Parts: sequence; C-alpha cells; structure tokens
Amino acid sequence: MPKTDMSPDRILDLLARAKKAGADDADAVYVEGTSLSISQRLGKLEKLERSEGADLGLRVLIGKQQAVVSSSDTSDDALNELVERAVAMAQNAPEDPFCGIADSSELATGFDIDALELCEPGEVTQDQMIAWASACEDAARSVEGITNSEGSDAGWGRHQITLAATNGFVSTYQSSGCHISVAVLAGTGTGMERDYDYDSAVFSTDLRDPAEIGRSAAAKTLRRLNPRKVKSAQLPLIFDPRVSGSIAGHLSSAINGAAIARGTSFLLKAMGTEIFAPEITIVDDPHRRRGMRSKPFDAEGVANGKRNLVENGVLQSWIMDLRSARQLGLKSTGHAARGAGSLPGPSTTNLYMEPGTIAPKDLIGDIKQGLYITEMMGSSVNGVTGDYSRGASGYWIENGELAYPVSEITVAGNLKDMFRAITVANDLTFKYGTNAPTLRIDGMTVAGQ
Repeated sequence: MPKTDMSPDRILDLLARAKKAGADDADAVYVEGTSLSISQRLGKLEKLERSEGADLGLRVLIGKQQAVVSSSDTSDDALNELVERAVAMAQNAPEDPFCGIADSSELATGFDIDALELCEPGEVTQDQMIAWASACEDAARSVEGITNSEGSDAGWGRHQITLAATNGFVSTYQSSGCHISVAVLAGTGTGMERDYDYDSAVFSTDLRDPAEIGRSAAAKTLRRLNPRKVKSAQLPLIFDPRVSGSIAGHLSSAINGAAIARGTSFLLKAMGTEIFAPEITIVDDPHRRRGMRSKPFDAEGVANGKRNLVENGVLQSWIMDLRSARQLGLKSTGHAARGAGSLPGPSTTNLYMEPGTIAPKDLIGDIKQGLYITEMMGSSVNGVTGDYSRGASGYWIENGELAYPVSEITVAGNLKDMFRAITVANDLTFKYGTNAPTLRIDGMTVAGQ
C-alpha cells in the first residue's frame, strides 16, 4: 500500500477550509489503492500490470444546494482549488430538499473493524499470481478434448478508505480481494464451445485450488459440446448458483430506495406483503466476516448491520441511504455507497438468499422436462412492470436428469410471478457480492425453435 499523504487530520482540515469558504456542511472520502493483475494464454504471459493510485472526493453543502468535486492531486494548492470549485458549484446548483449529511444520532459508533477481517495481511506477489494462472490453465488444457484456451487471469488488490464529515465522523479501514479465472474451448470449427470457472475471496488462502478451478472449467466446457435447440414451451427452470444470484439482484433493484422514491418500481406498494414463498429469506449483511463487500459503516458514516430484506417471504425493508430515506419519510438503512466523484446512493453489500433444505438433485428429481440454466446473456428486465426476458444456455432435463446441452434460448416471465414460484436448494456458497443457492422456478416461458 503506498503511503498516504491524506491522513484523517489532513482531511478534517480540508473540511474546515470548506466551512471557512462558505459551506454549511461538508464530507470527504479518500480512497487509496494498489492492484496487481496478470493474464496468460497457452502458457505464455500476456499481461502483467500493477497500479497504485488515490482519489479524493469533497462534497459541500450550502443550505439545500450541494456539489461534489474530486481530484487525485492532494497538494496544498490543489486542495485549496478543490474547495473553491466545490463551493462555487454548490452556490450555483439547484436546491435539493432531501440532501444533507447524517445527524450525529445516526452515525456508526463502537464498530469493530478487525472482527470483519476485511483485509489480508501482506501482499500477494506477482510470482504467486503467475503460479496460480499457470496451474489453472495447465490443468484445464491437460484434460482430453480441450482444444484451445482463452486464457487464465489472476488479480489482487487492496484499498484504504477514509471517510470524514463535519458532523464529527472520521474513520479509516482497509479491504482486500483476489480472484482466479480460466476459460477454455473444446471442439473444432463451428462446433466449438467454451466455458469457464472462477473463484474470488478476500483472503488468498480462501481461494479454491487453481488446478481444481482449471479442471472444473474443462469439464464444464466438454459438457457443452453438441448443443441442441428446444421447442418453445412453458417449463420448470433450474438456475445454477453461477446465475441464481441475479434473481436476488433484481429484487435489490426493485426495492432500492431511489426507485421507490421515484415511483418506478413494480414493488412500489409491496412493503409488508408476501412477495416470495414463506420459506424464502433474503439477507444483506455488511458485517459478514471476510465478505466480498463487507464494510464497518456506510458511505455516509451511518451505522449498518445485518438486515433481513425479505423474511419468511414478506418484504421487510427498502434499501435506503439518507436522501432516499428522507424522501420516503423513513430512516436510512445504512446502505449508502459512493465513489470519490459521486454523490451517495443506496446499494447492497453482501446480499444473499438463505439456503433451503432440499438437495439440488432432489430439486430436479421430479422434473420430467425442463431446463437447467448455467449461463445468461443480455438483460431485458422492466423495473416498472417486472417483465423479464433473458438469453440463456444450459442443459435439458429429462426425467430428473441432465440429458444434453441446449443453446440459443430465451427465458421469460414476470418477476412478481417468478419470486413467488421460487424453491431454494441447500447449496449456498459465498463466491460473489450477491449469492443464492440453486433455484427452481416453475412455469416460465422458454422460447426456442
């Protein structure tokens, strides 16, 4: 991690300068990071990149007017110019009756950053990452039937985030993350197919074995050879964990406080009603240990914590930052996120659908004809009506077994109906920022031949 030249005291001094220049309130976020990425293809290193950088964002508020400016230059002259520009922009900005920083009673206090294990000690070296990528691609290419490779990638990064505001909040924490991926091909000519496998973690010691990832990618690719087309029909669909998290993601978009405040969500009137089957619970947990998106407080310094967005099928909460909460006459749920150059906005952290009690094989076992979806392409989801249509590929299910690969299909439905028809398996794993187990959704429309 490069040595910071923006200590918390220096950021607080910046905020004091902003108030002296005419701001009523101000906050600042400083993000400093180091990242390393490598890629190789057919055993040869194609990319080795290391980057180090920092960004400072300053938001000033004058009455109900606000403006945000950002800079990577943190010299004294640049900071003075940053303050001047921010104040001048705020003075000419339109009024926003809902803007403002947090009240002192809303601020996070007493949080234990160390308990979250957000950051791996030390750095992952380039030699380690080259070894990961080599082992991953070599294992995939060694499988009989694999004819080519799109390459293997590995990445690691660490960031330090400092947030301070004129309400007295100031805190700093670090986070890290790493990943390995590989994509390979099988077959020849127009009969070629590709697939991939991937893993990510906060600590490199939590990553799957690179060779296992490679062998898994090869097996997935070989299984996709000779895909068939299927006729259009209404069928039960199984969503593999690689794609099932997207269903939870569509929920998060529909209950985002900004969308609710604008009146542009198909779940606008759904608070307190049953929108999923009674066995479904969906959680957002910013304090999950070693979670990919864990953080001790939100981007406005507001206290956050584990929250059931859906409990026993019933919608319990919107996802809100301060602004959307004020619009709705509610309290922030601690979901603000922001970059150095942007205003805060509501966003989830570690979002997941709790597992059920049914094994995936039993979830499929009684399906006479259906589809097992492993990959989705494009997105046509209408946030106002809930209408859903996406390209997909996967496997045909015949008498409870995966029979053969299928491609060039579109699956469609309405998210209101889809939510209520979900059955969850028991195989939840945490691999992404948004996760779900294997899901079954009956009665969806499949458009094929």
